[in-house]
Amino acid sequence: MTRFNALKTPLIVLALALLILVPADLTGFGIPWGGLKRYGIYILSLWLVTSIAAMGVNLIVGYAGQETLAQAAFLGIGAFTSALLLKAGYPFFVVFLLAGALAFLVGIVLGFPALRVQKHYLAFVTLAFTVFMWLVIRNEDWLTGGVSGMDVKRPVILGVSTKPGLTFYYLILAMTAVLTFALRWILNSPWGRAFTALRENPIRAESLGIDVRTYILLAFAIGSAYGGFAGALYAPLVEFIDPAPFALGPSLLFMLMVVVGGAGSFAGPFIGAAVAVLLPEWLRFAEGLYLIIFSVIVMLMMALCPTGIVGLIERIFTPARRPHADDKGPVLKEAK
Repeated sequence: MTRFNALKTPLIVLALALLILVPADLTGFGIPWGGLKRYGIYILSLWLVTSIAAMGVNLIVGYAGQETLAQAAFLGIGAFTSALLLKAGYPFFVVFLLAGALAFLVGIVLGFPALRVQKHYLAFVTLAFTVFMWLVIRNEDWLTGGVSGMDVKRPVILGVSTKPGLTFYYLILAMTAVLTFALRWILNSPWGRAFTALRENPIRAESLGIDVRTYILLAFAIGSAYGGFAGALYAPLVEFIDPAPFALGPSLLFMLMVVVGGAGSFAGPFIGAAVAVLLPEWLRFAEGLYLIIFSVIVMLMMALCPTGIVGLIERIFTPARRPHADDKGPVLKEAK
């Protein structure tokens, strides 16, 4: 076990503790910390929601070895499903599950082209789907409000209003934790091993008895469902939705998050989402130059750590393997 693996559990516990305590006002407990302001809580909530959607992309791209530029479309499916059903008076948890279920079903349909085309051809198919969904959201005013958008009220759960930012933040944190542990369970199950085998060598995976077609569809369905779940939280978080967040640009950003964080690593989506959501906020001091600085930082990250930030951290914490005398045996034999 590397030092990095040994630190994983303490780091997870520490991160969860910080996510619970940092936004709250702790002065009542004798701790001189007044908590985050309203905007800080909103940005932290947005990071968690974005991480959920990025987890879905990571499952499809990083574990199953497929390509997708459609996650923003599934975010839109979840967001508008949530907005419409909450407006109709449905309970939040029912709405949350229905948004994920609808994205799951549409994800299966989108997965069928992956059975016939691969790599950049598949990316173009998913890109076309994103454009199609954006046009539907933009033009079907009777359903989505079109360019005028739609107001969304935060739900009341068991008599408790989630209108306060901190209350809704803890709801998002709880749902993120549930979805994170669910995905962890999937990846540690035979499904997860099948996804990895599919990524490494589809032909060999099929020769070992893995139903490649089923697992490709399953990867797209589960990854898309995570986009739907994220959308179900995004709509009441921002309290207003229009077509802009569900266009092609955000889908490219989700792919960037996975690549920068570390495709195929469990922590990658969280770190990538932090780069995409939190880093621009920290660079606001640069005013008009902050986007240029952000772009340069991202390019440097990709140049210096092509395996993502998680890959760089693993290399730092993993001690270099010293060559053993026995390792020279095959080399010497071949030389003879």
